[in-house]
Amino acid sequence: MKAKISEYIKLTRKASRSRYEDDFAFYLKAYGVPFEREYKFHPTRKWRFDFAFPPFMIAAEIEGGIFSGGRHTRGTGYQADCEKYNEAAALGWRVFRFTPEMLKNGTAYGYIIKHIKEANHA
Repeated sequence: MKAKISEYIKLTRKASRSRYEDDFAFYLKAYGVPFEREYKFHPTRKWRFDFAFPPFMIAAEIEGGIFSGGRHTRGTGYQADCEKYNEAAALGWRVFRFTPEMLKNGTAYGYIIKHIKEANHA
């Protein structure tokens, strides 16, 4: 099974996507959870969510490079992320931010599935 996952990911990965985003997409598909990648959520800005579940106004962001001084943890990048996430909240989106470890241990999938189910019954 592991070899098949690796082959699938190599065939479907785009240059701008991380391995973690590809893994997340693979498991969401396996769970039968419909999603959109690189979803443009703002009417005037070019901001996009890594993953969106538009009927439920839920989004997921995969935050890589958190221990290596990546964009999301440096001053300018962190400030830009705050602006993006605040605007998303103002528009009614619930944005869940996940680290690679949260993808590896299954936490991310649990959050998304739980909150989609809750939104579906609201």
